[in-house]
Amino acid sequence: MKLSFSTNAFVRFSVAEAIETIARTGYSGVEILADVPHLYPFSTTDRDLAQIASCLEKNRIFAANINANNAAGYYGAKFWEPLFEPSLANPDSEARKWRVEFTKKCIDMAGTLSCGNVSVTSGRMVPGIRPEKSLALLKQSLFEIVEYASARRVRVGMEYEPGLLVERAGELEILIRAIGSENFGANLDLGHSYLAGESPLDVAHRLCSSIFHIHLEDIGNSKHYHLVPGEGDMDFQEIFLALESIEYDGFVTVELYTCPENPEQAARQSIDYLSRYDRFRTS
Repeated sequence: MKLSFSTNAFVRFSVAEAIETIARTGYSGVEILADVPHLYPFSTTDRDLAQIASCLEKNRIFAANINANNAAGYYGAKFWEPLFEPSLANPDSEARKWRVEFTKKCIDMAGTLSCGNVSVTSGRMVPGIRPEKSLALLKQSLFEIVEYASARRVRVGMEYEPGLLVERAGELEILIRAIGSENFGANLDLGHSYLAGESPLDVAHRLCSSIFHIHLEDIGNSKHYHLVPGEGDMDFQEIFLALESIEYDGFVTVELYTCPENPEQAARQSIDYLSRYDRFRTS
């Protein structure tokens, strides 16, 4: 396994500054936020991407994932937005079309940055729209996106979360089978899995080779608030043993968007804590 850190903790810094700090801290990879104030795809230019590609190479760090979960830029906001909206399952056809095009642009950015993964979410259930209808819309969006990604050799990982349309490992497992593409799998957030009361071993074996990328944080008091690893209640020994049992060899990205005040300290504290498990390669 390889350890990565997300730039979504560094929203008070440029993406280049975030990459440089994350690399200097000792991480092998960096997840890049595909939103304001970093690489919002509708305002990021080819020149911007060339500069980021050069920054990655200069700092000898890999792009682990393009995080296409949020869309604050859609609202003209600095960071926060209605949770993952407009989503791939939005009942408004124009809003849904916007999200599909947004995701395609993220896939293009991933290709330019030699990044193999783009993460997405299902979005929330919408009052008045039955879950079956929302799932049908989600699948419609995903078929188009996955076909686009496959042609560009980029993988799309769905992140489930309690409270969303796709909120458990079993639901994602069914969705992966329904889409039926090697390019569609899981962006597994183990904090979300913990909140859902799932066993790491069961989740690992359910999703197995469909796990493209992992998000990791700690959770305390069963509240969905991302904590620095070691500050909450999660059993990281159990998690890493589960991942080793399926021979997971990809990136594990620490995601601490809750720490914008001092992201460098959060990154250092996280790598210091996780390195004690001696399971991470540095290159």
